[in-house]
Formats: sequence, structure tokens, C-alpha cells
Amino acid sequence: MTSKVAIVTGASQGIGAALVPAYRKLGYSVVAVSRSIENSDDPEVLAIRADLSKTGEGARAVRETLARFGRVDSLVNNAGIFVAKPFTEYTDEDFAAVTGTNLTGFFDVTRSAVKAMEANGGHVVNVSTSLVDHALSAVPSALASLTKGGLNAVTRSLAVEYAARNIRFNTIALGIIKTPMHAPETHEALAGLHPVGRIGEISEVVDAITFLEQAGFVTGEVLHVDGGQSAGH
Repeated sequence: MTSKVAIVTGASQGIGAALVPAYRKLGYSVVAVSRSIENSDDPEVLAIRADLSKTGEGARAVRETLARFGRVDSLVNNAGIFVAKPFTEYTDEDFAAVTGTNLTGFFDVTRSAVKAMEANGGHVVNVSTSLVDHALSAVPSALASLTKGGLNAVTRSLAVEYAARNIRFNTIALGIIKTPMHAPETHEALAGLHPVGRIGEISEVVDAITFLEQAGFVTGEVLHVDGGQSAGH
């Protein structure tokens, strides 16, 4: 049995893929969860294919983690969907897809992971967006605010509920990050949405999450990694 185990959702690309080696460097075994993900050559990395928008898939991922490693110490809820549309143009299918991944996925995997953490304590990090706090007229994002705003709120609620049981809950609220979600030709325009004049790097998000992982006195925090976007523009 390893000392500590981290589950990372949305782990096949972008931020999630970068978090797998980052947690390995911290000495964790890692469970990488995604709808499509390849097996790892590292025996301390378990790849699990799961569609977290479907009820029960998150719980299954936690069960497989416990079967392989015997414990859960950290969970990064990185899986998410962002659909930018004017509010009246969202379809029922858009609503189902966004709430399915951003809320159902969060609830299902986190409930099971926290239950597993009750034996030894643990840490949950959620990935949100600064659009919750600082809406932009150029980026219509009602469904992101509806779902990710819920994650911001539940972070504080759960941090208080579980503080005495040594389980911490934190969130990182992101600006626009240089991930496969954004085509290279859009980067210059997107940079202008941030006071610092650029978009963020995946490595900067990983640094923020690993900071929170090691900051034992920090819980209930929504940490903005957004180039000043939430402060104003």
C-alpha cells in the first residue's frame, strides 16, 4: 500500500494530464480518470475510463481506486465542460451536458471520495472559473456561472462541515488557460481579457493546485489564478 493516493478527473489532456506527473513528484500514487485515457507504464498510475456525467461512474472510479491502492487522500475535480452561448440559445442538451459533468460528476465522485477520506483525512480541489465573480460581456457564460458558482459555494460549505475531520476543500478559479480547449489563433484576443495581458499556462495552474495540496492550514479558499481578471479590468 502506498502512502497517499490522488484521484484526478479529466486527466487525459491539458491541466489534468499535467497533474498526474505533478502528484507523482509529490510522492502520490495517482488515479487518472477520463472518458478516454490510455493505460500508464507507471505501476503507481491507474487509468480509469469513466463518463462522470453518468450517475454511478464517479462512485465506480473510487471503488476501483480503493481496490487497487486501498485509500483516497486527494481528489482534483478537474473534469468540466464550458459552452459559451447567449442565454436564450442554450438548448436542453447543452444544459444536460454542462450540469451532468460539472455538477453530477462532482457530486458522485466527491461523495464517494470523501467517505473514503474519513479514515485518514484528505483534500478536495475543485476547478472553477473567474467568470463566476467577474462576468465578461465578451464571454456569455450563464451555464458556467450556474454550475461553477455552485462549486465555489459548496467548497466553503464542505470546508466547514468537514474541518474537524481533517478533510480540506479548496477551489481554483481560472482565467483563460493555454489548453487544447482554445485554438492557438484565439490566444492573442483572449489575452486581452486579462489585466496582465496574456493567458495562463498549464504549469501555473498545476503550481497553484500543488500549493493548496501542501498548505494544510488552507481550507474553504477560492484561489483565483486568472491574471487579475477577477480584480477588475
